[in-house]
Amino acid sequence: MKRGDLQGVGLRALRNAVILLVFVGVLTALLAATFKLTRSTIRQNEQQAKLALISQVLPPSSFDNDLLSTGLTLPADEMLGTHSPSRAWIARKQGRAIGVVLEAIAPDGYGGDIGLLIGINVRGEITGVRVTHHHETPGLGDYIEIAKSHWILQFNGKSLTQPAEAAWRVQQDGGVFVARTSATVTPRAVVKAVKLALQYFLQHRVELLAMAAPT
Repeated sequence: MKRGDLQGVGLRALRNAVILLVFVGVLTALLAATFKLTRSTIRQNEQQAKLALISQVLPPSSFDNDLLSTGLTLPADEMLGTHSPSRAWIARKQGRAIGVVLEAIAPDGYGGDIGLLIGINVRGEITGVRVTHHHETPGLGDYIEIAKSHWILQFNGKSLTQPAEAAWRVQQDGGVFVARTSATVTPRAVVKAVKLALQYFLQHRVELLAMAAPT
């Protein structure tokens, strides 16, 4: 191949490399811009979904503050089943604390971690529990979801004195909580996690409510 031909091949290769570099740069910029635009939308959707669940565990009419903007970050705690910081939202009515919503994890579900939101009023009574995520077997252990059954509603109104702490078990283990005979691992995990969250709240109630006091 002649020298001129080699130079031509080299120039074409260089041109193609420049075009490819520009293309990659433009594509990267577009991806970054798309991520930036969608990140806020995704975050807003996640916040709205969480607010919807919070509204299910704590009646919206019972508080008048903006829960999502005044949430607290709690350190990881074995009683909450958390290995990283979690969130708590303190509900207030006319400046007075009326309840709290805690994030908790039931770590011993059949399929692993079960995420929970647990509403508790200042008297230490459950106002509601909802599952935020899980990996339980479809059609077997997933009846803990409110969309699948009303099982989760049996926590409403419960406290560590009603029933007694010893009765915080599924009926198959001598407790008061109904569970399907064919799938008891999942409800056992949830009952245990809710009980521990109640104990956590009672141990930290003064601290939590003081942290949430309006300035």
